[in-house]
Parts: sequence; structure tokens; C-alpha cells
Amino acid sequence: MSKIEPGTSHLNLRAQVIRTLLAVQQGQSLASVLPQHLLKVADRDRALFHELVLGTLRQWYGLKSITLPLLVKPLNNETVETCLYVGLYQILCTRVADHAAISETVTAVKQLGYQALSGVVNAILRRVSRETSEFQHSLEQAHGLPSWLFKRLKKDWGVDTLEQLCRDLKGVAPLTLRTNERVVSREEYLEILTEEDIDAHACQLSEVGIVLEQAVQIPALPGFEHGGFSVQDEHAQLCVTLLPNLDDKFVVDACAAPGGKTAHLLEKYTPKKLIALDQDAKRLVRVAENLERLELNQYTKVEILAADATTWETSEPVDCIVLDAPCSAIGVMRRHPDIRLLRQSTDIQQTVELQQQILEQMWKQLKVGGTLLYITCSILKAENEQQMQHFFAQHADATEVKIHADWGIEQIHGRQLFPTPDHGDGFYYCRIEKI
Repeated sequence: MSKIEPGTSHLNLRAQVIRTLLAVQQGQSLASVLPQHLLKVADRDRALFHELVLGTLRQWYGLKSITLPLLVKPLNNETVETCLYVGLYQILCTRVADHAAISETVTAVKQLGYQALSGVVNAILRRVSRETSEFQHSLEQAHGLPSWLFKRLKKDWGVDTLEQLCRDLKGVAPLTLRTNERVVSREEYLEILTEEDIDAHACQLSEVGIVLEQAVQIPALPGFEHGGFSVQDEHAQLCVTLLPNLDDKFVVDACAAPGGKTAHLLEKYTPKKLIALDQDAKRLVRVAENLERLELNQYTKVEILAADATTWETSEPVDCIVLDAPCSAIGVMRRHPDIRLLRQSTDIQQTVELQQQILEQMWKQLKVGGTLLYITCSILKAENEQQMQHFFAQHADATEVKIHADWGIEQIHGRQLFPTPDHGDGFYYCRIEKI
């Protein structure tokens, strides 16, 4: 870690970016460290700060692969290595002028207490700036994933799919809205956006989805205060289209936070009762806030419950369970590029076991004739298709309701969506009925 105290205010922007990236390397999620780190960044610098943090994380393993051959001997210093990645990212992937990228990054090395290594950083960045096109080509060719994940995806999907998948995972996900049809139709809202000179178009797969084509402040969009829309990935919006009619039914949204699917259910149906269940009480606050802003509490009795889905029991059998299971979240890596650094190969087996426990417990709560929709935002077969093979092998009282759709890839059980440019993230769906 750096030799400088966390509170120091004289750090330049690059040094602040590097401190944030070091926190992620030490196992903290970007979402947990970003708010306090942003407080120390001047308003005018925040866009660049975001770009450098998220972009460097997206390209992390590619930057690592081109840095290694440039070092005469290993640095064994994660602060200085991070400085190099941030410098290289600016030169190869942004419009920041090379001289500014180099001088600001070298200054950051010194500010973080590694004056002795500033010459090495300076020399490497200058060399790359002289041979930019060659290094850009090398970065484009790099798969950009930790080796364990690259091997796993290769095994799951084969070489042909892998190249495109690696490229798409390095991309930036679009900003997608889900219109609240109880308030406004998609066509009406698109007209409102046109009147406000905001570029947007309708989603292809979701009938209520809109893709924004420009950067906006979400709370400043028309209709936000009155619950006209939510932010939700296009592929996540497909969830509600895969469910039976839920009017007057008892529904449980297991692992519900932050509440996107809970809200979508209530926009489309009027269940008799809905329980939004999650282990994380703090994240359930978001569910309550979302339902209030969208004014959905008036239609259905909603109980927001902090409980462990591996042990939770209900007093009456449930008609429908939406289980957005805990997963590796590899499918949403475009939105959360810190997953590249945070996820470890050993996590997968633990997650698979947790999914099994939750599936087992939730299945007991479902009544005969009821539906369980199993969802993950993963693209790993162990958490998806193989998890379902295991489940069906164990449960004679379960039958799959095939999803007939023109999206995704049909699996032995369920359908798999990949993250696609200008479209949704990686998601998996399997619909199960109790017989």
C-alpha cells in the first residue's frame, strides 16, 4: 500500500485514482469505496476520475500483459504497478495528451512515496507514447481476463465464442430505462425525451425498455420524481415476461435488493401479497425507496423482509418465487469492472453451494402448480445450466417450462444471454414448475 496517509489533500488526480484502485486490489468493492473517495475530488475532475478508474479496471489484465515485457525486473510493488496501468490507459485509450498523462502520472508516483521508482515509470510511459499504435494493437488483442476465468469461459463456450465474449466484456454497457406503464407508456416517454432534446431509442427485446444515447443525470430526467421509470438492464427486464399471470397471487421475490424486479412485477401485475426478501437490511432500504418513488405500494400489500433465504420459511404456500440467486456476476462485468479483480476462482464453488441451499429451501415454500423462476447475472455454466441439471436430478417433483424466445442461447435447461454491445448484460433464466 502507499506510504501516504489516506486523508492527504495534496494528492493530484492520478494519485487519487491510484488510491481508489489500490482499495479494490485489497478486496473492497468499487461501490463501497467510491463515495468517500469522490469527496476528495474537485467537481470539475469527477468525469475524468470516473473514466480513469473504470477504464483502467476494464483493461486491467490487458495493461498487465503489455507491462510485464517492459520491465527489466519485476517491480513487486502494487502501487507503482497501478501507476503504470493508469499511465498506460491514458496514453492508449483516452484523449488525454501524452505529455500530460506522463507528467501527472510520474508526479503521482512521487506523491505516493516512491520517488526512487519514478524514473522507471517515466521511461516506460515515454516508450509507449513513441510506439502507441503497436501497443494499442497488443491491448486490443489481449483477452483482458484473469487466467482462471479465461480458462473457465473457454471450457464452457469454446474458442469460437470466446474471442467475441472477451471483447464484449471489455465494453461499456448502455444506460437503459424501464418505463413504469402504470404512469406512462414507452411511446409517450420517448416523445417526452424527444421534446427535451434527449437522444434515446426503444429496446429491441424489452417492450418497456429505452436506451439513452447520451450521458444524463438520472434524477434530472423528466418524470423521475413521479415514478415514470427506473434504471434497469434490458436483459434483466425480460424477467417479468417469463412469469405466469400474478394477479391475486402470493409472490416471493427472493434475494430482492435493490428491488428492480420487485418493482417491475408490481408495474405489470397486482398480486394479493408480495414479500421482498433479502439478507442485506441496508440494501432493502433501496427497495422501500424505489417502491415509494414509483408509487407501487398502493396496489399490493408488500412486505420487505430482511432474512436468510437458506433458512426462511413461510406460513402459507407460495404461488410464484422469483429467485435472482447470488452469483459470480461475471455477466455484469461491464457495469462493475472491479469484478475482474475481486472475483477469485475459489469463489465459484462456494457460490454454487449457496445457490443450491437457497434453491432447496425456496422449493419447499412453493405450492404444487407454482412457478419458480431461477435467474443469475452469470455466464458460467456451473452457476446456470449445470446448477439446473443438478436440481432436476434431485427433484422428481420439478419440471422445466421451456422458454421459447428469439433471444439468448437454449441450454439443456434454461436460456443464456451474453453481454452484447449496445444491449443487455449476461443473464440466465430457467422456469421451473412444481408438479
